Amino acid sequence: MWKGGSVLRLTGCVLAVFSCAVLAQTAFRTITVTTEPNAAVWLDNVRYGNADPSGKFMIKTVGPGAHSLRVRADGFKEVAKPITAVQNGDIAVPLVKTADPAELGFQEAERLSAVDRQKAIAAYKRVIAMRPGYIDAHVALARAYSDARDYENALKAVRDGRKAKAGVAELSAIEGRIYKETGDEAKAIASFKRAITEGRGFQPEAFTGLGLLYKGRAEGESGDSDVANEEVDFREAAKYLATAVKQLAGAPDGSVVFQLLGLIYEKQKKYREAIALYEDYLRTFPESPEAPTVRSFITQLQKQLAEQP
Repeated sequence: MWKGGSVLRLTGCVLAVFSCAVLAQTAFRTITVTTEPNAAVWLDNVRYGNADPSGKFMIKTVGPGAHSLRVRADGFKEVAKPITAVQNGDIAVPLVKTADPAELGFQEAERLSAVDRQKAIAAYKRVIAMRPGYIDAHVALARAYSDARDYENALKAVRDGRKAKAGVAELSAIEGRIYKETGDEAKAIASFKRAITEGRGFQPEAFTGLGLLYKGRAEGESGDSDVANEEVDFREAAKYLATAVKQLAGAPDGSVVFQLLGLIYEKQKKYREAIALYEDYLRTFPESPEAPTVRSFITQLQKQLAEQP
């Protein structure tokens, strides 16, 4: 998922559609990664967080099938490790020190990205100059330019990244985001769908982007009293966001997408679906700061459901 502030409720086709009931019944496994202290942990290229000072990190929402685990820590070589369909419990991911200047330069750029975007951009460029095929640096550069709203350079970074390596789904997702932000919906949809194809059906950023695009369309049509198209676009938005929720599972970005999907169900007056979704949110994020608010949504929706004819 892209970087940015959380979208809270109170502020202003490739995969099959699934219901909230199916989502709630998903059989999750729990794994505990043991690695270096404070190492960043990804599952299927979705960042879940950082290991604690002892090097432990728990993921409670590992779904059925095989997955890919990726771990990165400053000063160490990044490691990718497969997770089999039956693997659970403790998984050791030992890291080894690296002296690779490109890898160390990329890690420095990642640190800078949190405090000074322009310095991070310069650092990513230095890494690419050292190693033109360093695809993570190309992706990060495109994302940094996009976050800075420098869309011309962001698109150039996407093109350069594709020259370095074809078929990178994240580059197409970033491209879709750029076109969405600049108002070119046709190109945005094409880029997001390209990302989903390149990701072989798994690309939660692209599914979220499509969901947000159709949500924006529907809300515009609501203001224009275009009821028929509003309903169609809200259905499209719900379809794509539901898939994003499933793919994000318990990743931090999933919390935001849950709430966006819940809003759409409420607008559609699908109160049962909204209640089921919010109940699944509480199972997935029981300690979230938004959990008390989500509980109040459920109470309100139950009252509205009871009042329906």
